[in-house]
Amino acid sequence: MEHFQNNELEYVVDDYYDVSDFDDDDFSPQSVSNSIDNDSVDSDLEDDFELSKPKTDTSAIEVRNGKDIQGIPWERLNFTREKYRESRLKQYKNYENLSRSREDLEKECKQVEKGHAFYDFQFNTRLVKSTIVHFQLRNLLWATSKHDVYLMQNYSVMHWSSLLRRGKEVLNVAKPIVPTLKYPGCLAQPLSRVQISTMMVNDNLVVAGGFQGELICKYINQPGVAFCTKISTDENAITNAVDVYHNPSGSKRVMTANNDSQIRVFDAVNFACLSHFTFPWSVNNTSVSPDGKLLAVLGDSPECLIADAQSGKVLSNLKGHLDYSFASAWHPNGQILATGNQDTTCRLWDIRNLSESFAVLKGRMGAIRAIRFSSDGRFMAMTEPADFVHIFDAECDYARGQEIDLFGEIAGISFSPDGEALFVGVADRTYGSLLEFNRKHYDHQYLNCMF
Repeated sequence: MEHFQNNELEYVVDDYYDVSDFDDDDFSPQSVSNSIDNDSVDSDLEDDFELSKPKTDTSAIEVRNGKDIQGIPWERLNFTREKYRESRLKQYKNYENLSRSREDLEKECKQVEKGHAFYDFQFNTRLVKSTIVHFQLRNLLWATSKHDVYLMQNYSVMHWSSLLRRGKEVLNVAKPIVPTLKYPGCLAQPLSRVQISTMMVNDNLVVAGGFQGELICKYINQPGVAFCTKISTDENAITNAVDVYHNPSGSKRVMTANNDSQIRVFDAVNFACLSHFTFPWSVNNTSVSPDGKLLAVLGDSPECLIADAQSGKVLSNLKGHLDYSFASAWHPNGQILATGNQDTTCRLWDIRNLSESFAVLKGRMGAIRAIRFSSDGRFMAMTEPADFVHIFDAECDYARGQEIDLFGEIAGISFSPDGEALFVGVADRTYGSLLEFNRKHYDHQYLNCMF
């Protein structure tokens, strides 16, 4: 992964891509109003909700009445949304580490029927907004229920309740952090002013990685931080990814992937380091299969690896991508692995035949930085660095898709554990926000795919 000094926590992508054209004092996050146009109200219940909602937030009823999902006042600008989108698509330059020919890539990509609506827009709030430390790392948002989301905002891990429409700080990493877990031989050590580069939340446990190789573990329902340490002294040791999983015997583990080319496995109870595996390049992302047996390893190489999760022994090389990879996810059935790459594609692999990918899904303009499957395996979502989130119907062989079109850098995406909600974190000075989409249901069950 590309290494750079980041001495001050900020939007590292601002100079690269900023929606500054939309800056408007009347639409600043600090501007709150208790009145709205009554014409946009459909019922007394919606009226009560709209009256108590900050002016900068956007509800589904407002969108149905013509408001932009991010609250961008297109009617007051000198260009239309369509013109601005056209301009963005022409101007955007995808970041590449390897300059390889992409001529044949388009031919490989699957033809997807777009325009479907699997998830409907529900709400957008600017009361919490994501921030990004490293432009290549976009796993900074996790949903633990359809009402509870955790995200990084500057030096804070924030909890957002979509029921209460309220944000709350869960962890502040700007202040000195003293771990509560202490026992002879424990690797824990105090930390301070950590720049969170990646995070995840699983089973009440928040795990975060830092820009200088830090690891922080905190139980949501307990005060303080259970464990924190600097897991590498390497000068270029940024923690690129963290994962929480259960091994085949059912024991919970924490896994870290670092720029020092190592993967480390920790016990999730006492946080002892149980094993570490070394690879020939910086490891940007890992994911463990649902049965805890296989490990996907992605990094500064066009090839992705499948390894034994217990021993770290490489079992297969996945060839097809053209650049470095930063995202992966397993289908809940454990047979399909999705990998996201800076060549702007996501490849799908069947573990029963890893000689080649069985499908290649392409984004609109940028690298695939994060991938998620819904818990029932019905949908797969992938995000580009900015502007686009794509949802595919896995039951229809990924041939039907929905495209969520927005403006701004995307810090992370997450399905709720029940698959009923999809959350998108947007990092932008003015329009940084958290978007919520709800799964669309019909009176009848989904029709079986015809093709």
